[in-house]
Amino acid sequence: MKNADVALRRTDSIARGVGMQTQIYVDKALNSEIWDIEGNRYIDFAAGIAVVNTGHRHPKVIEAVHKQLERFTHTCHQVLPYENYIHLAERLNAIVPGDFDKKTVFVTTGAEAVENAIKVARYATGRPAVIAFGGAFHGRTFMGMTLTGKVEPYKKGFGAMMPDVYHVPFPQEVHHISTADAMAGITKLFKADLDPGRVAAIIFEPVQGEGGFYPAPTDLVRAIRALCDEHGIVMIADEVQTGFARTGTMFAMEGYGVAADITTMAKGLGGGFPIAALTGKASLMDAANPGGLGGTYGGSPIGIAAAHAVLDVIEEEQLCARANELGSRLKQKLESIRSTTPEISDIRGPGFMVAVEFANPANHEPDAGFTNRVKNEAQKRGLILLTCGVYGNVVRFLAPITIPDAHFTEAMAILEDSVAAAQKG
Repeated sequence: MKNADVALRRTDSIARGVGMQTQIYVDKALNSEIWDIEGNRYIDFAAGIAVVNTGHRHPKVIEAVHKQLERFTHTCHQVLPYENYIHLAERLNAIVPGDFDKKTVFVTTGAEAVENAIKVARYATGRPAVIAFGGAFHGRTFMGMTLTGKVEPYKKGFGAMMPDVYHVPFPQEVHHISTADAMAGITKLFKADLDPGRVAAIIFEPVQGEGGFYPAPTDLVRAIRALCDEHGIVMIADEVQTGFARTGTMFAMEGYGVAADITTMAKGLGGGFPIAALTGKASLMDAANPGGLGGTYGGSPIGIAAAHAVLDVIEEEQLCARANELGSRLKQKLESIRSTTPEISDIRGPGFMVAVEFANPANHEPDAGFTNRVKNEAQKRGLILLTCGVYGNVVRFLAPITIPDAHFTEAMAILEDSVAAAQKG
């Protein structure tokens, strides 16, 4: 079987709206390595978009799933519940930032977690409006894409968005957007269009994912917290991409000195198996009536078992510390490349959630073409990279945090060669 042959079948059978970053069809994977159906080997710096933080097929995750498969695979927790669902909720309630009583709801995807966080906030406050940020990504459901701060490809052509959702600028130092600009946007919104007494929630990513890996400045997060406290607004931290050791702490919000009222999570929680959750103040989470939250597959027994193993692996293998170590080494390599690459305009990100932004050195405009050349050159050499950003000019690095040192060193050499090749055009 050849990749090109399967690609033709895909074109004939899969809807065009399902985009693809590569035409590499996977046969098997282990930790940070992937082999395609032609036997080609790649180092994976995508990790399923920050899903397999614990690596592909971590032995402890696979063992936990096997054990669960031998017992039962599905009952629907709302019909026939199971204890490990409750135990996982207890663990999340204990580790999600916030010095208050918490409760958890399990769903299946990050978009569902966001949807339900908005439902909780609206029900608990009796208010309809939500504030989000430009460049944000919160999912592809109608509420998710309405909250998302990017038109193409997420919103264009899908008709009217959900009502009562408002966007303000997100700080991006490299593009000269400050925390003051962001907060001024909210002030103007409150003056011209929106009574703060109608706002149910403000939602943000501690580090924007699809938007370009821009970390939220500490003064922004604390200003949002103060604003929410002043007006009785629910503060929602979308940690779907930042969660579970990726940023060098279990959750990115641990670095800000304040806590969100509700935290959404998915991706890294299941180690490759679908599971998502929202954890928040018990008083908020208990607002909705029974039946108002949940879903048939929410908290799948398989996902629950995998998540328990993921939390164990993060603790036992000290993956938060490992993320900080790998991120530091990656930034050092990028800085050394920067000395001969004027196209690099910024290097940023906490822990092992690192990005490099490229711009034309002549006019400082975002350079998506150069960025794609880097990605493509890396792929030719056996390294899988992802791009992101409103302008498509950012490479984001999301390797498994369990990547062996030898594979990391190999990837850094490929990265350096790929940037040099991209410069040659």
